[in-house]
Amino acid sequence: MLDKINNQQLATFAGGCFWCMVKPFDELPGIVSLVSGYTGGHTLNPTYDEVGTETTGHREAVQITFEPEVFPYERLLEIYWQLIDPTDAGGQFMDRGHSYRSAIFVHNEEQRQQAEASRQALQASRRFKKPIVTEILPASPFYPAEDEHQQYYKTHVANYKAYMKGSGREDFTGQYWNNPEDKKRLRERLTELQYEVTQNKAAEQAYQNEYWDMNQEGLYVDIVSGDPLFCSKDKFDSGTGWPGFSKPLDEGLIRKEADYSSDQVRTAVRGRLSHAYLGHVLYDGPEPTKLHYRINSAALRFIPKEELESNGLGRFVQLFKADRLR
Repeated sequence: MLDKINNQQLATFAGGCFWCMVKPFDELPGIVSLVSGYTGGHTLNPTYDEVGTETTGHREAVQITFEPEVFPYERLLEIYWQLIDPTDAGGQFMDRGHSYRSAIFVHNEEQRQQAEASRQALQASRRFKKPIVTEILPASPFYPAEDEHQQYYKTHVANYKAYMKGSGREDFTGQYWNNPEDKKRLRERLTELQYEVTQNKAAEQAYQNEYWDMNQEGLYVDIVSGDPLFCSKDKFDSGTGWPGFSKPLDEGLIRKEADYSSDQVRTAVRGRLSHAYLGHVLYDGPEPTKLHYRINSAALRFIPKEELESNGLGRFVQLFKADRLR
C-alpha cells in the first residue's frame, strides 16, 4: 500500500441540487470526504428549509476534502463542469433560484487561477453556444446540511435516480458530453483498434496484442484518460493471451457492470472517468481473492517505472522499491 498523503485541501462547488453533486466525486482516489451543505450567504447555521426560502444568500454546495498529489484540483474541475449547465444564471435544471446557482468557491489563489483558466478553456472550446456564467467566488463559511441530505445517492437510491432523470441533468450530460464531436476527436487521437476496443467493446486477438507477455516493471494507465489502473506487480500469466491482473491500483478508478453480450452474464470493466471499455473480471485468478482482471492491451498504455516521475505519477515509484512491503 502507498503511504497516506497528508497534504489535504478543500474544494467547494455549487451546482444546483447537492444530492447530485456527490456521487461523481465519491470514492475516487485522493478524495478524503464529501459533505453536502450551504455556503455563500449571510446567515449562521442555515437549514434546508431556510435556504429554500431564497432569503439567506446561501447556495447548496458540496465541500470536498482531497489530496492534490493524488487527485489534482484540475481534475476536480473537469468533473464539475460535466455535472452542471454552466450557461444557466437562474439555477440548475428544474431547480430555480439563487440557492441553486452554480459557483466555484476557491480557497486560495492557486485554486482561483486554475478555476479561471478552466472556465476560459471551456468557453473557448465552444462546447456551449451561450456564455459561461458560473461564478468563481472566494470561499466563505460552509455549513453541513442535515443528515438526510448526506450521501443521498446511497440512502435514497430510487429517489436519486428518478430525480437525476426527471430534472433533466442526465439528458443534458448526454447531449453536451461524450457527444459525436467528442468521439470524433477521440478517434483522431487513438488507433483504430484502440478506438474500437474502448468505445465499441471490440476484443483484440489473444496472444497478438501488445502487453499479454509484458514483464517490465511499471504502471498500466487508461489509454483515454491517463488514469493509473494496474501495476506490473499485480500482473500474472493467466494463460489466456491477454494481460491479467489480480487487482486494480484503486477500485475508485474502475467501474463494473453487467455484460449480457454473450450467452452468459459476465462482469465488464470500464474506466470510471473515461467510460472506456477495458475488459472483464473473471474468478479464476490467484489466491486469495481469485480475481482475474482480463484487460485488453488496446485499452492500456504502459509507463515504465523509470518514467513515472516525468508522467506525473511519481507517487507510485515507491511501489517498486525492493525494501518496501506492499
